[in-house]
Amino acid sequence: MPGGIEITAVVTVADNGGSSGRLRREFALVPPGDLRMAFASLLEEDPGGWAALLQHRFSSAGPLDGHALGNLLLVAAWEQTRDPVAALDLVGKLLGVPGRVLPMCSVPLDIAADVQPRRGRVAVTVRGQAEVAVARGRIRRVWLEPPEPPACPAAVTAIGEADWVVLGPGSWFTSVLPHLLVPQLRDAITGGPARVVLVLNLDPGADETAGYPAAEHLQVLRDHAPGLAPDVVLADPSSAGPPGSPERAALASAVAAAGGDLVVAELAERDPATGAPLARHDSVRFAAALTAVFGRPDGTAPGTAAPAGTDRPMPRVAGSRSCR
Repeated sequence: MPGGIEITAVVTVADNGGSSGRLRREFALVPPGDLRMAFASLLEEDPGGWAALLQHRFSSAGPLDGHALGNLLLVAAWEQTRDPVAALDLVGKLLGVPGRVLPMCSVPLDIAADVQPRRGRVAVTVRGQAEVAVARGRIRRVWLEPPEPPACPAAVTAIGEADWVVLGPGSWFTSVLPHLLVPQLRDAITGGPARVVLVLNLDPGADETAGYPAAEHLQVLRDHAPGLAPDVVLADPSSAGPPGSPERAALASAVAAAGGDLVVAELAERDPATGAPLARHDSVRFAAALTAVFGRPDGTAPGTAAPAGTDRPMPRVAGSRSCR
């Protein structure tokens, strides 16, 4: 994100696969993988190479095989501080991260879902973030185990003090929705003073949301958190649909029914050879689109990015994922 915006990433802690799952089981700590990814995203423009180093995975015939260096660094910090928030702040300070990373909860969670098989009539229950993410069929309902877990107090405070809350992009059922299943976070998002922008994925029908049109992404969140009323829904043309299309009309109608505005902007990275959009966000385009949303006339004071050197307050942004 450009200068003049204070970012806090609030990250899910339910990963049970790969390196994170192994460390979670061995040390009884919140899984570090998604937290590591948030640090790497905030360091995306880092000339020192810290982002790549955090993401480095060991390859060996021994117990280090598959572990990411950033995961091990976070575990070491937790063992030193005995406090997940203090550990994350320590790592952020060491790396010079331009923002703060916080866990959604201070205890590890599990995600469970009812999944309707594509050719079956009876829904099956799938448990585990890694398992839900690859479940075949239509996800009908998602919940956390243990139910109604306590939120990380620092995360609740960050949302309460934010000018804007950014939900998404990310895996819809296992990265975006879980924040709305923690009562204190849901209440802070839906009942707090911050304005809310919901960012749709570039491919609305990929992976967990296969078969869901863009408009249903908003409805899924509102089904689980009826009080959610995003002020802005931000979408790339690839997910919003062409102007005048039934898909664009359905999305605009769903957003309006929730009391918000649909903003369509070019967010996708482009193939340098063909100019075709790729299935990943362009960090510069994404930052520019969010900055424009934060500066909307109905979002000013205090939610407008102020030029350096002015006396206007720095906007505070709390995101369900880092603003990548």
